[in-house]
Amino acid sequence: MPLFPIRSLLTATALATLTLPLAAQEAVQPENTNAIAANTSVQADRFMVAAANPIAAQIGYEVLDRGGTAADAAVAVQFALNLVEPQSSGIGGGAFLVYWDASTQALTTFDGREKAPMAATPEYWFGEDGTPVGWFDAVVGGRSVGVPGTLKLLETLHDRHGRSDWADLIEPTKALARGGFQVSERMSASIAGAKDRKLDAFPAARSYFFDKTGAPLKTGTLLRNPKFADALELIQRYGSKPFYEGRIAEDIVEAVQTPFNPGILTMADMAAYEVIERPAVCANYRDFEVCGMGPPSSGALTVGQILEILSRFDLPKMGPGVESAHLFAEAAKLAYADRGLYMADSDFVDMPEGLLNDAYLTGRAALINPSQAGGKASAGTPPWQEAMLRSPDTQLERPGTSHFSIVDAQGNIVSMTTTIETGFGSRVMTNGFLLNNELTDFSRAPEADGKPIANRVEGGKRPRSSMAPTIVLKDGQPVLAIGSPGGSRIINYVAKSVIAILDWEMDPQAALDMGHFVNRNGGTDIEAGSDAEELSAGLEAMGHEINVRDLNSGLHAIMITADGLIGAADPRREGVAMGD
Repeated sequence: MPLFPIRSLLTATALATLTLPLAAQEAVQPENTNAIAANTSVQADRFMVAAANPIAAQIGYEVLDRGGTAADAAVAVQFALNLVEPQSSGIGGGAFLVYWDASTQALTTFDGREKAPMAATPEYWFGEDGTPVGWFDAVVGGRSVGVPGTLKLLETLHDRHGRSDWADLIEPTKALARGGFQVSERMSASIAGAKDRKLDAFPAARSYFFDKTGAPLKTGTLLRNPKFADALELIQRYGSKPFYEGRIAEDIVEAVQTPFNPGILTMADMAAYEVIERPAVCANYRDFEVCGMGPPSSGALTVGQILEILSRFDLPKMGPGVESAHLFAEAAKLAYADRGLYMADSDFVDMPEGLLNDAYLTGRAALINPSQAGGKASAGTPPWQEAMLRSPDTQLERPGTSHFSIVDAQGNIVSMTTTIETGFGSRVMTNGFLLNNELTDFSRAPEADGKPIANRVEGGKRPRSSMAPTIVLKDGQPVLAIGSPGGSRIINYVAKSVIAILDWEMDPQAALDMGHFVNRNGGTDIEAGSDAEELSAGLEAMGHEINVRDLNSGLHAIMITADGLIGAADPRREGVAMGD
């Protein structure tokens, strides 16, 4: 059954005055993860959507309830998230999507990652002094904007797997943009938090996210976005063409060439963008196949390495605790070391064939001392026919991302992680939506110690990502769809939650509620205010450098069982799971 009563969104009048039901209002969480509320798993028989905002989830639910496919619901959910959670994703950004086709029993992935302008060179991020600019100096302005891929991904997905009318899927968000929606507590807090980080640097963003006095919009403010509505109307009528070749493209290029930190994006760059369908990358984990997005994402490979290394240890018998957290952190160190040296856009960079090789990972697992933390890990030497000397990249993505999972009545599944990179992206806004700062996901230095960095900037290249939309199979059938935002920590969040559900047989909501322990080949981060803090003393005694900090994931999971669907939403954000 639905998490809360669903009202028809078929009329523009109802859409324009949409307000959240009580249960949805109670599900909204502030960004601060010290204020976690108790959520419970949601059960359903036919279909389910788990997304980062109650309005978006409700819109997706209605699509599914009217007989739409998971692809249809994904289109509707993403457009809604662009409006009600603009700090995290939207058509000005990029996305990765893992798709299970129930009719063909096949798994595939769609790469909608942003691309560098064709004229970009490895020295793209050098300043006037010939050295790489600072990270935040690179973020703000058009220079950080890559060619957006999300809209083309949605259109491609709908063309191949959609059933509902394209324009109808966009109508709920268009009507809300015209009629207005209430600013959520999380959105208000995000605006306030970004005020001192140049969210008000450009007029369009300043006038939209702040009131006439310059104060951040407060929770409950009725916010309208007529410019976005106008853009959506063009997209309803003409698909992605205006965005990549027409008026919206012209506006994007003009906005990117802002006088402050201007970019070099051109109309030719926009028109040349293509979504790439790629084979899923799958890792064997006990009786399961954990499948996700390959390069340019490092997600599936790094999650896969962590899990395959840990398959050499009896985590099911250990259960959650200091011993298993130690092993997890050590496995993550090894996987992140390989990630930094080898992983990048494989259309531009040769990568080792053997990163998930069984013998190689057996050797990596043997490096772990079960009772003592090691130092910073070095990359290994996986089987590779065309090895070359490289330097590791230490560039880490910042959290400005969202994830949703969807299962429709036919059994089709979408696991999609979507982003504009850091919160509020480049701060450059046009046609009512924000543009990404994805080019800061490239290494700002093209080489180190005379050796090239795999994730350096190159014209037309897609920057490396940690996004890890995941579908888990058992005996060839899907049993779990999961993913999370969280920048470079996404890999840890997803891998840990998969272990909690598969090894420790935790209820999906309990797995998502569980306090985080994270390692990116350095100190071990422990989630402040969570049950994970109880692990700190034991991990320190084993030699871990412990950092207690806010770890704001946004996990959304759907478990597929013989008895139906079980959905869960991360209580650290404002998302919900809904099904029938």
